[in-house]
Amino acid sequence: MMTLTLHSNPTAQWHALVNEAQVAADCQLNKELESYLVFVLMRFVDRPELAGRVFALDFLRGTLAIGRVRQTRLRDVGDQCLLYSGLFPEQAEHRHVSVHYFVDLGRTAYQELAARLEHDNAEIFAQLAKGFVTLMDVLLAMRTLGEKTRRLAPLSMLELAASTGSRYAYKLLRPDVTDGQADSNLFVDSSNSSRIKPH
Repeated sequence: MMTLTLHSNPTAQWHALVNEAQVAADCQLNKELESYLVFVLMRFVDRPELAGRVFALDFLRGTLAIGRVRQTRLRDVGDQCLLYSGLFPEQAEHRHVSVHYFVDLGRTAYQELAARLEHDNAEIFAQLAKGFVTLMDVLLAMRTLGEKTRRLAPLSMLELAASTGSRYAYKLLRPDVTDGQADSNLFVDSSNSSRIKPH
């Protein structure tokens, strides 16, 4: 268990938490992705109404909207799916879907934004789509920090590793395997398939 240093500035506190989680997940986000993840956490931390959202409908409304409304709605879908897949993956079972559903929908929302925007923001959304699973892993690791560890059941971690390619979930399943030695046969490109590849 790691000791989290407390900061008086909320932004600094979130940055410290994200950095601790990156260490726990054995991954390193670039500056842009780290800052965006802090922004998402700060923006949604006090929004309990997220629990009742139907993300597929929000995504549809976003694609049908125009201009800045489309951008805001698609960004919110991507951000909320990221939070659900990383911080609240058990909610997938309550909604009768897999975590892969949140990953696919969130990644698609970010891809739509990257394709439609014509300024510098397009690049960050392209990075978010490409690094979605890594960002999810950082959030999954964040769940294990502190005194009240919240780890998924082994079967849930196996599904997460197999369907999304989550290296952090695989690390928790196989703590004896060091970073970089994960069995690549277990992982799939979640944009193409959700099946476990044979060994």
